[in-house]
Amino acid sequence: MDIDQQTRIYSVLNAIPYGRVSSYGKIAEYAQLPNGARLVGRVLGQLPKDTSLPWHRVLKANGQIAFPPETNAFHRQKEGLESENIIVINGKVNLSAFNWRP
Repeated sequence: MDIDQQTRIYSVLNAIPYGRVSSYGKIAEYAQLPNGARLVGRVLGQLPKDTSLPWHRVLKANGQIAFPPETNAFHRQKEGLESENIIVINGKVNLSAFNWRP
């Protein structure tokens, strides 16, 4: 990963509005990184805990939170989503209701 790729991912991530979500793959697509969903995941995994970037708005392509349900990361993400009035049921968000399309 180079700094340009990281910057493009951050830019797309920062553009996701309050109350909306996107997927790792869509962020890669919008950042012009074909087949870059795993790269997006790696970049987000390296964010500092106190980041102001809205990492919690990023889900798997099916709307599922990517973390195992028993983890702190899962609960932090779920709480972040619910604080924005995004409905999470069984660790999943209804993308037709909350998906962001720039």
